[in-house]
Amino acid sequence: MTGMPLARVRRAIEAVEDPELPQVTIGDLGIVRSVAVEGGVARVALTPTFTGCPAMGVIIEDVGTAIETLGLRPAIDTVLAPAWSPDWITADGRRKLLEAGIAPPVGSGGQDLDTLLSLPSPCPRCGSIRTRRLSEFGATACKAPHVCDACKEPFEGFKPL
Repeated sequence: MTGMPLARVRRAIEAVEDPELPQVTIGDLGIVRSVAVEGGVARVALTPTFTGCPAMGVIIEDVGTAIETLGLRPAIDTVLAPAWSPDWITADGRRKLLEAGIAPPVGSGGQDLDTLLSLPSPCPRCGSIRTRRLSEFGATACKAPHVCDACKEPFEGFKPL
């Protein structure tokens, strides 16, 4: 199908759910870098939140299905540079993560890597920054287990990098 409005194609792609974080879409996470439609082909560039993200295979399949549902052929590329940044998460995506009990990553704000990694993840339940990471390894590559020292509740925090 030619003449498909680019905005419609972009909306369909950005509505694809993240398979590891179904509370948010790939649009919410800001991993959709570009979308172009030409001659019945939708060319999409995606940047994973983490290099080697195990969910990318499923995301690519789901984006392909969303494109095919519109009557277009998918051409999907993974783009690693520049690397994904937590600054790319939309305000709606941050809200959805918090509602799911997952602390969104702190934006980089131009800070150096050591500073960024040392920032506490605010508790999604009480908002306190008196939190600590329990391990570098969580249920997915992009999250880590934390605990809040204020309300004593455990939570998952989205890693900043």
